[in-house]
Amino acid sequence: MRKIGKQLITIELIDNYCAWLAGCEKSEKTIQKYRYHLIQFMKYLDGRPVTKERVLIWKKYLRGHYAPISVNGALTALNGLFQFCNWKDCTVRFLKIGKASFCQESRELSKEEYLRLVEAAAQKGNERLALVIQTICASGIRISELAYISVEAVQRGRAEVECKGRVRTVLLTKNLCTMLQQYAMRKGITEGAIFRTRNGKVLDRSNIWREMKALGAAACVERDKIFPHNLRHLFARTYYEAEKDLSKLADILGHQDINTTRIYTMESGNRHRQQLEKLGLLVTSYNRLSLSNKIGRASCRERV
Repeated sequence: MRKIGKQLITIELIDNYCAWLAGCEKSEKTIQKYRYHLIQFMKYLDGRPVTKERVLIWKKYLRGHYAPISVNGALTALNGLFQFCNWKDCTVRFLKIGKASFCQESRELSKEEYLRLVEAAAQKGNERLALVIQTICASGIRISELAYISVEAVQRGRAEVECKGRVRTVLLTKNLCTMLQQYAMRKGITEGAIFRTRNGKVLDRSNIWREMKALGAAACVERDKIFPHNLRHLFARTYYEAEKDLSKLADILGHQDINTTRIYTMESGNRHRQQLEKLGLLVTSYNRLSLSNKIGRASCRERV
């Protein structure tokens, strides 16, 4: 990478960096995230040059306003640009994040809530959305992979999905294939992607996200729980509870690192708390013991 003198971040520089990322075959989603974080940092600088001190101040701001994983995502974008420009003296360390043993209850979508979302979509007459929700949850695919659910894939009973430079086979159950075939026939779709807009374009994440969020009130599900990727998490938890095969689940989800899969199978804090309570290690009757019993126990300890 060439050294860029004044260390100023401009839209032109961000565009050049994003074009370079595209040439490195980074996904469109990743490039969009990087661009967003870089533009936010550029606005903070307000025409001032990049210095290590200013990057650290920005890092501190991020820590006070975003979750640690989001902070590291922003720092990845910044460090990447600094490497691209050969501003290595401006790179900063990522936050060290301890591994959580359970997920946030406020974000965990239950199977009952999932069923209510499907029902709410059907009652609103949105057959497409009801089927999209079921397709993601029944197959474990990413929302960005929904375009690979085609008429041809349904006929084969499997979809060849490409994501992050890797191709994997996603099996579709017989019941799901039947539902998708019937839907395609009713909509007059004979080839290509099954889920499309009224104009015939492939359905994108923004359409699905907005329509899913609108189901919250009717389905009695908190809005924070309603997003497409949560359906993938529900698939992962349900599969793992049934099969207890983390390695196989990683293959199904398309994960290179099995530790990523562990995140998907984490139980809620409430369920974790119930497991702790079942251990029976708390002497709940202690406060009702008589003084003599306490003295007796103390004497035993003294003898030991």
